[in-house]
Amino acid sequence: MTEPSALPANPFFATPQQRVALARQRFFEDGVRPSGIVSEAVIQSWTRCLRSHQDPRAPAAFEPVTPSRVHSALRSNRALLEAAADELKRLQATLAGTSGTAILTDAQGVVVGTTFTRSRSRSHEQLMPVSARIGVNLAEEAVGTTAPGITARSGQSCIVMGSEHFFGNVQMMHCAAAPIRDMRGRLAGVLDLSSEGLPFGFDAASVVGHYAAEIENRLLCAQSTEHLVVRLQIAPALLDTPMAGLVGITGDGRLDWANGAATRLLGLPAGPPLREGPIAEDCFGVTLAALADLARHGTPQPLPLPNGLTLWLRCEWRARDGRRHLHAAAGQPLPEARPAPARERAATLRETEQQAVTGALAECGGNVSKAARLLGVSRGLIYRNLKG
Repeated sequence: MTEPSALPANPFFATPQQRVALARQRFFEDGVRPSGIVSEAVIQSWTRCLRSHQDPRAPAAFEPVTPSRVHSALRSNRALLEAAADELKRLQATLAGTSGTAILTDAQGVVVGTTFTRSRSRSHEQLMPVSARIGVNLAEEAVGTTAPGITARSGQSCIVMGSEHFFGNVQMMHCAAAPIRDMRGRLAGVLDLSSEGLPFGFDAASVVGHYAAEIENRLLCAQSTEHLVVRLQIAPALLDTPMAGLVGITGDGRLDWANGAATRLLGLPAGPPLREGPIAEDCFGVTLAALADLARHGTPQPLPLPNGLTLWLRCEWRARDGRRHLHAAAGQPLPEARPAPARERAATLRETEQQAVTGALAECGGNVSKAARLLGVSRGLIYRNLKG
């Protein structure tokens, strides 16, 4: 008879801790791939760490950070930091009552921003003050399996909980990370939420994905200096949220870039941007001149698309030379600036989510999976809004 603390001989376990302990035993001791017990992303990261001759029994070493390294990291990621500045402040307020800390890294996994601050309520934390410093390298090659390390390596969102971390001294951490891409589809940075010693009491993947999407949208707009930027979604209230689809159109009428939400709404192929983007008229069903005319309106406008959806659009010319070059290319006069109409009351995030879910379900005939793909969110979020 086995002792009560012994691991079960099969993958039916009582706790998440038992699940991961069983996976580690099978992988590191028995040499058996623990498929279905932990995520494939974690298994692949463990494999890469072993191939690089890292020892899971050893502690992860966080290298000292020099002033020159800090200055170099901040200088080379100025655009990313400017795009993330407001969102990191909002995220700090969002996380104020939790054990979570937000960490922003560059594409290589080097920390360039954080919401970490020392306080009495966080005196138990030992790893966070070391790992959340500007200039610290959180890449997989440096500190093994972590969510920001996996996302920096793969470009995909990731969750790594407790003992799923490769090194023993990191296994008190719980983290969720999401990628931030630039207008060329390249990884520009990683946003991570980490909690030391305490599992998240909320859906960390949804929260980090929400803020990463907003940072990405800000970065895309900042990089669009010669584009007609089009915001689109199924409801006008979503055009100023992280759920907004964004497209950048060049002066010759081609799509130069599109974020994930726009790619799904327009039915564009997923993956890296094409060398020669699709023609905007084929995607929107109207000429570039007609889209340019929408930039005159201070309010969103509905537009039926060739794929059958009717979306709400708001357009803005962005150009280095005062918005004149692209207007000339489109044959349009420079529009006069119009003040945006006053709003009676800004919708709360909860109300906006419910509007988005209701609209998406209507568009998808009540199919929850299709609605989740359309909005770029989890099915769990859809179900929570239906219950609420």
